[in-house]
Amino acid sequence: MSEEIEKVKCLIIGSGPAGYTAAIYAARANMAPVLYQGMQPGGQLTTTNEVENFPGYQDGVTGPEMMMQLEAQAKRFDTDVRNGWVTKVDFSGPVHKVWIEDKKEIHADTIIISTGASARYLGLESEQKYLKAGGGVSACAVCDGFFYRGQETVIVGAGDSACEEAHYLSNICTKVTMLVRRDEFRASKIMAERVKNTANIEILFNTETEEVLGENDLVTGARVKNNVTGEIKEIPCTGFFVAIGHNPNTEIFKPYVNLDDAGYIEYAEPGTAKTNVEGVFVSGDAADKTYRQAITAAGTGCMAALEAERYLAAKGH
Repeated sequence: MSEEIEKVKCLIIGSGPAGYTAAIYAARANMAPVLYQGMQPGGQLTTTNEVENFPGYQDGVTGPEMMMQLEAQAKRFDTDVRNGWVTKVDFSGPVHKVWIEDKKEIHADTIIISTGASARYLGLESEQKYLKAGGGVSACAVCDGFFYRGQETVIVGAGDSACEEAHYLSNICTKVTMLVRRDEFRASKIMAERVKNTANIEILFNTETEEVLGENDLVTGARVKNNVTGEIKEIPCTGFFVAIGHNPNTEIFKPYVNLDDAGYIEYAEPGTAKTNVEGVFVSGDAADKTYRQAITAAGTGCMAALEAERYLAAKGH
């Protein structure tokens, strides 16, 4: 390793609403935070075309624009925002060690993990096309369902989250078609019964998506196949929602930080941002599998920074 070790007071890993909010608070507390943006600068919101439910944006804002504003606000208070991503950590001793792209080594007094989570998608070329175009594919009905009010939508998934999102869509859409790959739900009985008893939700079991259909950059329907009978049919829709889960971006912390069975970082104390490692805090979707909203991520970013500040004060830094 040719570069010498850099020592910092506060290292923030990740750059979504959680990371940038943590940076704003840490910077204003004179903690001189260094923030690495990660492999997806701005996080999941950069794939969201329109954000209408974040307070303060009366006319809405695009996801990328909002992230640029948050970044500018963090920089205004002298946050050192850097490109690059963390490839390895060592939290085994009193010094928190982090490696950037297997080259640069940083020793941090405090660390705020804001690496977020990545939505799982089906992996279809057509799905990715309309996702990137912002024309009808989404992994968050609560975020984007509003844009399809009074229209017909399709949702893929069989778990509790899929049922919750289908029920949410049923309140604002004329019809919701739910595609379930197997012959039964994975969801709890109460959630499954709720969607089964909702008049404008049609459930197609043993059904998989072959292609998301559209014109120009807008979704017009989905071609699906019954994996038992082989029957293929097309379902008209303007919104195609994927609710097959998320993968938290936490793998590199696994040897040191306690994770739950799904890979989300566990809080050491409920109502705090503390992990089981002293001086290491977590915010945003790396720990939140319940709400997964920009506003809640920002809130936990604030909590993590305030707790990091208290931790440093107690240590006499």
